[in-house]
Amino acid sequence: MAGNIQEDPRFRNFLSAHLDLERGYENTGELRPTLLSFRDSYVDLIRSGFEQIMSDENFGPAEYERLTNIEFPDKKTLHAYLREMYDYLFNDAPEQPLPPE
Repeated sequence: MAGNIQEDPRFRNFLSAHLDLERGYENTGELRPTLLSFRDSYVDLIRSGFEQIMSDENFGPAEYERLTNIEFPDKKTLHAYLREMYDYLFNDAPEQPLPPE
């Protein structure tokens, strides 16, 4: 997908609405089924957004905190969490990961 998906309001809203400080620590098992209930084009947009932020060397804890109000101690911890979240949402990982306490 061309362009900077991080700036797409739909991707930003997904992070803000589902992985923010209030809901990011919930592990109800509902996030994946909720996401997958949307149109394929939206699911593809969210997948592309995760792929882009995981590969973007400039995307770090400050950028993630601006979107979700969740702090990460460093880029390595954030990117491990993003990879685990991607695996949960798109690769059938058994459980939604939680951000650091």
